[in-house]
Amino acid sequence: MAVEVGDTAPDFELKDQHGTPVKLSDFRGSKDVVLVFYPLAFSGVCTGELCAIRDELPTLGGDDVQVLAVSVDSVFALRAWSEQEKYQFPLLSDFWPHGGVAQAYGVFNDEKGLARRGTFIINKEGVVSWKVDNDIPNARDLDEYRKALAEL
Repeated sequence: MAVEVGDTAPDFELKDQHGTPVKLSDFRGSKDVVLVFYPLAFSGVCTGELCAIRDELPTLGGDDVQVLAVSVDSVFALRAWSEQEKYQFPLLSDFWPHGGVAQAYGVFNDEKGLARRGTFIINKEGVVSWKVDNDIPNARDLDEYRKALAEL
């Protein structure tokens, strides 16, 4: 079942590219969260999207916003990709149970075994205030993120 605007965001804990556990609820009360699901590290569209987020992060709300990017890749693949692209936000491994968090948010593609391009903006109270769910080949628009964050 998909998570919808107005729902409390399902909490989760995943390891980042350094093996450090990151829990969604740790940001409750302090930061709005841009939760970005993407299919695979090192792929063209995913690299383009996450590099755009990296480059535009200051315009996405600054210190009040935490980006969390999630894929089914292993911690090791995420670390290599993060170092290559110089990402300054956590890349979270939804490796095991395979795609469990993407499934909880309703953005897992069972046939391909990876996440679709789903983004959820979660406010400081832990409630989903905006979402988009694009199919795998369709990139997202950062301007939509900015508009949604400005409305919080």
